[in-house]
Amino acid sequence: MSDDAKQRTGAGLYERKWERFAVNRQGMLMTVGFDLMAPKTRSCRLIDISLGGASFTVGTTIGLPLHYYLSIVGVASRIGCAEVYRNDNRIGVQFIKEIDEELLRMIVRSDYFTGGITGRLKQPERRYMVGVEKAGIGSAAN
Repeated sequence: MSDDAKQRTGAGLYERKWERFAVNRQGMLMTVGFDLMAPKTRSCRLIDISLGGASFTVGTTIGLPLHYYLSIVGVASRIGCAEVYRNDNRIGVQFIKEIDEELLRMIVRSDYFTGGITGRLKQPERRYMVGVEKAGIGSAAN
């Protein structure tokens, strides 16, 4: 058995196939019913994404089918999704077809530049002069 085959079979049960990137992007889920009438949309908040899947939250899962399209605000692509799990309002999907690396890079980079990355630490307030009290407007400092 080759080293590659040993590594693949030795992979843990919970290891992921693709690297996931934490994002905080607004998206839309578009569903088309059996009647092929106007598509129905609902908003979602993207939590993380990889080449093969994503997870996001929705306001409610009532009436949401197991297959739909995901559109990310600012990206001109629709991604076909098959649902893997639902946990309250959090949903995990696998993409019907893996997305292109360039599309993934664009999504992650645009999230970074708009400041939407989750887990970013909030900067503490910088004080102008530590140890010096600011005088109120119109007050006389002695």
